[in-house]
Amino acid sequence: MPYYARFRPAYDDHLFTLLGTRFALDGTQRVLDLGAGPGTLTLPLAALVREVIAVDPEPDMLAEGRRLASEAGVGGIDWRLGDSGTLLALGVGPVLLAVMGASFHWTDRERLLQDLDTLIEPGGAVVLATCGARHEDLALPAWLPAVEEVRNRYLGPNRRPDSGPGAYPAVRHEDVLLRSPFSRIEAVHWDRTVRRTVDEVVGLQLSFSFTSPAALGPGLPAFEHDLRRALTALRPEGELLEERVRTDVVIACRP
Repeated sequence: MPYYARFRPAYDDHLFTLLGTRFALDGTQRVLDLGAGPGTLTLPLAALVREVIAVDPEPDMLAEGRRLASEAGVGGIDWRLGDSGTLLALGVGPVLLAVMGASFHWTDRERLLQDLDTLIEPGGAVVLATCGARHEDLALPAWLPAVEEVRNRYLGPNRRPDSGPGAYPAVRHEDVLLRSPFSRIEAVHWDRTVRRTVDEVVGLQLSFSFTSPAALGPGLPAFEHDLRRALTALRPEGELLEERVRTDVVIACRP
């Protein structure tokens, strides 16, 4: 859990400015962060609203979120153990926004959107946000081939990050939304350059499920060693490793 919270790229600040302006967030609203993880969206949102209900199925994620909120002195967060299937039983109550990061693709999307229609207030919205996904129009980072070479050595060439139970579904989120009560869609994105040390790129890899310490098992120390050596060879003088990172947001309202 610490790898996820520490090394995943943060959402662009423009996202929170947009939500604050678009929905006139003035510290009186309640919002839901479903699949909150360690609070990557929760903590910035808490500064804009009265309460964030942060729901996640992993107790360790919630514990990390509580720790980070405490360290940052952020209050107004109700951390709840649960998921999309138990949402209505949690007694969340009415919310203006239901915000999700990458968690939406893990859910029964059609059913979830129907459930959210009973929770989201008039004038509210479903907000889907992602950060760091690959895009055809963004150049891949120069360090990625070195990461892939080491990863393939340890996990095999057929182990792809976008395969398995966490892979994105074939039907786009936007198409599901168009058939839902939240069919009025607005999409926007922001790009920025993120610069990382070698250790930070290694930590980023350990934040992914397919190269997590649990997945690597006894091979973790050797994997870290080989990856650090491969990345250092790209930047022998210790220069930072760059990547263009995009924050995407889809805001879906009722017609």
